[in-house]
Amino acid sequence: MRYLAYGSNLHPARLRARSPSARLLGKAVVAGHALRFHKRSIIDGSGKCSIAKADDSIHVAVYELSNSDGVLLDEAEGLGIGYRHQTIAVAEFGECITYVATETHVDDSLRPYTWYKELVLLGCASLQFPQDYIDSIETVASQEDPDRQRHEENMQIVHRMSNSKTDLI
Repeated sequence: MRYLAYGSNLHPARLRARSPSARLLGKAVVAGHALRFHKRSIIDGSGKCSIAKADDSIHVAVYELSNSDGVLLDEAEGLGIGYRHQTIAVAEFGECITYVATETHVDDSLRPYTWYKELVLLGCASLQFPQDYIDSIETVASQEDPDRQRHEENMQIVHRMSNSKTDLI
């Protein structure tokens, strides 16, 4: 299956930890959508990424996943509990599956935790997205995770990813 990543799963090391068969096919720009941090997490209530229809464009990564790893990713993402599948046609890659927040889990007042925003930014940097796109994500207000253990565990993931020498494209 072809998977379109736009948020915390952008970085190859992050996605391979969740879906070992993930193979980066390339990157693309998808018009008519905007990146938002307005999906309420079912675990901690913070803002997670989703995409919304807009007069804007998002930068994405397209991966090939085995069907069994697609099921694992569905579980990790909470398919059916805040996210739903959406198929998006990407000119260079064809039809791709991604996750979009369900209306019941959208709240524009949410902010991401700092570690989550860092995961997104690391993915953008690793794929060499344009600096103005990265800058727009850096301006998103974030908040500290009140669960210090979760914060530390995720910052360790951020640190490992930032030191990853993963071959990209």
